[in-house]
Amino acid sequence: MSNISDLNRDEWMLRGPLAKQGYDWWWHNFTAIKEDTGEEKPFYVEFFTCNPALAGEEPRLVWHLPEEKRKGQKPSYLMVNVGFWGEQHGQLHRFFPWKAVSMHEDAPYEVRAEDCYCSETATWGTVSVTPEERDAHPEWMSDAGTLSWNLKIDKKIAFHVGYGASKFFRRLNAFEMFWHAEGMKTAFSGEVILNGERYLVRPETCYGYSDKNWGGDFTSPWVWLSSNNLVSRKTGKRLENSAFEIGGGRPKVFGLALDRKLLGAMFYEGRNYDFNFSKFWTLSRTKFDCEETADEIHWHVLQTTFYAKLDTVIRCKKKDMLLINYEAPTGLKRHNRLWNGGNGTGVLKLYKRRFGRDILIDEIEARNIGCEYGEYDK
Repeated sequence: MSNISDLNRDEWMLRGPLAKQGYDWWWHNFTAIKEDTGEEKPFYVEFFTCNPALAGEEPRLVWHLPEEKRKGQKPSYLMVNVGFWGEQHGQLHRFFPWKAVSMHEDAPYEVRAEDCYCSETATWGTVSVTPEERDAHPEWMSDAGTLSWNLKIDKKIAFHVGYGASKFFRRLNAFEMFWHAEGMKTAFSGEVILNGERYLVRPETCYGYSDKNWGGDFTSPWVWLSSNNLVSRKTGKRLENSAFEIGGGRPKVFGLALDRKLLGAMFYEGRNYDFNFSKFWTLSRTKFDCEETADEIHWHVLQTTFYAKLDTVIRCKKKDMLLINYEAPTGLKRHNRLWNGGNGTGVLKLYKRRFGRDILIDEIEARNIGCEYGEYDK
């Protein structure tokens, strides 16, 4: 499958049953350059929506309230979640009640709440949490700090997962967690100001990414890997029209959990190599291992089809990562060690398969990898 844009999969999905138990988020990550020193630093901006049909006068979080959960209470809010990676890392959360939110539900989507805005082509806003607010509101799951951003968004390469997220299956809410990456490679431009320090975001050095997830609950294990900062070891040249993407865990279809499975794609200089378990006719197979050591998180993913093979080995230093926090639309917080980073590095080996032989197309160095791994608490 080639580079297929589908803005309908980016529209807001919290209708029908998902309006009462559902989440839908738009995620963006990118690397910025500190204006005065030239230091690289990766950031993310996410607009996370939850249970709009249960709206109250104020944003409602319940994960920390056992009595409320026993009564069947569920959360309801828009959360603007922004963060930054590296040795100085953190996440900042700002919550809005639904009465403060303006939403254009159909494609192309737009969401606005006070001075925070996000669409297919732009995002801006400010999130500020004082140390006193952080300490007084542990339910916010936030660090302290201030981050503001103003960005233009230009999505270049899409990862289209196929019929699994089609309108038919969306209407049936067939999967517990859906995924679409309209911007597997995204060119951002603009600026970020973190705690008073200015960072510049340029299309050629941002190595940007944009996707969305939606559904009734999260998955465990939770795996995500993606980058478009890729250099060929075969030629020594940067791969300007390439990106890779891997994600998933243990999907549930109509409430039934499948074996550990991942979706993936390698868009290599204009040609797409798709590794998708739902496309059974390609004989797609995936094996993966994720490991937490004392200092790092490691991923090893081996994906094959009848036509191609991708062997991916990634690592990221834990000191550069954060344990990202989410409350599920059920009101539970079962992911408490969900490692999340933007500084992963690794090597990908891409092969074509012919008559039982694997022929190396390229060995690729990847940097600025967005990466995630976590499993539910036992």
